[in-house]
Amino acid sequence: MGFRRPDPARVEHFNRLLAPYRGADDRRSAVQLAVSFVGYVALWAAAFWSLGVHPALTAVLVVPTAGFLMRLFMIQHDCGHGSFFRSRLARDWTGFAIGVLTLVPYQYWRRTHAYHHAHSGDLDFRGFGDIDTLTVREYRALSPMRRLGYRLYRNPLLLLTIGPAFHFFVKHRYPWDIPRDWAQAWRSVWWTNLWLVALWGGLGTLLGWGPFLAVQLPVTLVACSLGVLLFYVQHQFEDTYWDRHDDWDYYDAALEGSSLLVLPRPLQWLTANIGIHHVHHLNARIPNYRLEEVMEAHEDFQQVTRVTMGEAWRLLGLALWDEDTRRLIGFRALKTT
Repeated sequence: MGFRRPDPARVEHFNRLLAPYRGADDRRSAVQLAVSFVGYVALWAAAFWSLGVHPALTAVLVVPTAGFLMRLFMIQHDCGHGSFFRSRLARDWTGFAIGVLTLVPYQYWRRTHAYHHAHSGDLDFRGFGDIDTLTVREYRALSPMRRLGYRLYRNPLLLLTIGPAFHFFVKHRYPWDIPRDWAQAWRSVWWTNLWLVALWGGLGTLLGWGPFLAVQLPVTLVACSLGVLLFYVQHQFEDTYWDRHDDWDYYDAALEGSSLLVLPRPLQWLTANIGIHHVHHLNARIPNYRLEEVMEAHEDFQQVTRVTMGEAWRLLGLALWDEDTRRLIGFRALKTT
């Protein structure tokens, strides 16, 4: 299957609307990077110090520390899209360095995430850079054991605990599903692993392995789980967009298949506006600090599916795309389809 070209008039329309917001402001990017990195290091140090005070204080401090680590990942994400610094060299070095902290090999993730943007909502190009989603017919065609496997994979508790831990700690260390000829991606994996061993080994030796892991492991695990939850609610909701390749449209996928995640201001800042996901999918070259500006300037971009974090648990129960009703449904709803 080849790429389906969007309507040229629609391409011109969105390019005209979004072109003024594209491209990085190096000063704003540098300030954002500095604030995020200093905030992460300061909170990490506070959590480490709190080990000598009370474990409950450490547990409390782990959450905002994980939040800042997640924010650093959002900067890595923008670097991968070419929207954070004007210099590619600056983007690549920043993305790689943050990738050592987030356990995400930069070039590997950049390549797979680009695939996600190019095929989000396309039923014929699933399973690479996204959360695996089966249609009702595909699920019913599975053997009982494979149905059980899919149910376990989509179980909310596993999806937000064991799933992120496995993905970031194991699969990112050796991503067996990418082609061997992705040389740059594989180099990124090996160099990230090497620097990760050096960083964790150095800090573990300097601070003591017990205290170091008592802070680093929960911070990383919480950040990974929060990141997966964010990614999930941005595309997995009842009236999201999926279509077969011949009928798939890039702009429909962005506007109908990406949510507007409504967050309190502090959390919107901490997540670097990634909740304004439909605008991000319309044009990934817009830096995170201009996404809200785009949405507020154009009323059409405000008429999208809004999701709150309070709805997240309900959305986590959705697991199958019903091609007949064009809705994402849960396993219980199979009885009525």
